[in-house]
Amino acid sequence: MSKIAELIAQYCPEGVGYRELNEVCNFRNGFAFKSNKFKESGHPILRIGNIQNRKIDTSNLIYFDLTDYSENLKPFEIVNGDILVAMSGATTGKIGRLNSSEVYYLNQRVGKFEPDTSLLLNNFLYHYLLTKSEELYALAGGGAQPNLSSTSLMKKIQIPIPALPVQEEIVNILDKFTALEAELEAELEARTRQYEYYLNKLLSFEGKDVEWKTLGEIGEFIRGSGLQKKDFTDVGVGCIHYGQIYTYYGTSATETISFVSEELSRKLKKAKKGDLIIAGVSENIEDVCKAVVWLGDEDICISGDSYAFRHAQNPKFVGYLFQTNRFLEFKKKYAQGAKVTRLRSGSLPKFKIPIPPLKEQERIVTILDKFDALVNDISVGLPAEITARREQYEYYRGKLLTFDRVNNELL
Repeated sequence: MSKIAELIAQYCPEGVGYRELNEVCNFRNGFAFKSNKFKESGHPILRIGNIQNRKIDTSNLIYFDLTDYSENLKPFEIVNGDILVAMSGATTGKIGRLNSSEVYYLNQRVGKFEPDTSLLLNNFLYHYLLTKSEELYALAGGGAQPNLSSTSLMKKIQIPIPALPVQEEIVNILDKFTALEAELEAELEARTRQYEYYLNKLLSFEGKDVEWKTLGEIGEFIRGSGLQKKDFTDVGVGCIHYGQIYTYYGTSATETISFVSEELSRKLKKAKKGDLIIAGVSENIEDVCKAVVWLGDEDICISGDSYAFRHAQNPKFVGYLFQTNRFLEFKKKYAQGAKVTRLRSGSLPKFKIPIPPLKEQERIVTILDKFDALVNDISVGLPAEITARREQYEYYRGKLLTFDRVNNELL
């Protein structure tokens, strides 16, 4: 930080000038690739859904063949280090920087920034734009169908232009934070794969002499009803809405984030300690029938489109079985619905699970709990460390990108 102060004193003694983005940066809109020409392999295309804040998600790509187009597509190439913005959809205003040696192509409603590097370093622009995601979303109109105009973006966003040596030093500092966070995220990804491997291996009981029973044989399903989000209160009796199961809760919980009044709670179905609370509906197969194990001492209310599964096995043992690949394949077999996914009526109680002795269930749970805490617990393990590093980055980014301002003149 002292070096930054020295550089600013040397190169920007009177402060830093600001410019509209269009004065120091070009902007390229994407090409309208035709959906009927999409391929399963070929040249990869980046769409708005691939743009995540601070990264480009290349796990779900579409492709095209150059021979299908007569246009010159060279201007729409995206290479390592390019900065992209989503211009519409759920990711509107998100800024991502490509980190790949592969060449991608820019789809419509995705924009690419091309800074004048004699004035503005690419990575300085990247770190600064990350502070503007909410402002960009607001410029797009917000709401359910945001639509960002490149003209509005380039004219209404102003950026400080300190001397290049100042930009270089700021980028060096901020890139160190992002590199450390990337290392932690890579480790988290590896640990997650390890967790999933042991989860499925420990719970397969392949080649072992163990009794198998259906969920319907070992317990009962209690369907919730009547609870809606509008019923939530600041205090009262704890409750879990089905949508919270796959958006907030992990494997187990001892506290709820929502409550209902004492009066309403008397009319609602409840989960007891040891019950699995199961989401009966979702927008996708992965989340439907996701379960959280309730381990709190007090009974809590559950919403419609959810179930409390009551049984006499180790609660977390059964909860982990709901995370296995075998259960995912079971759900794929019985899922129905397009926009809203449910399991076919009466199918869930037919799912068969292994029933080892309770002592063995406890042993397996102890092992999986350690992995679960490492990869999923936001208060400990890698998620907590990543959050801390991200907050540290954002703190220093705010400090480093705030300048004393002079009359809109470049220094």
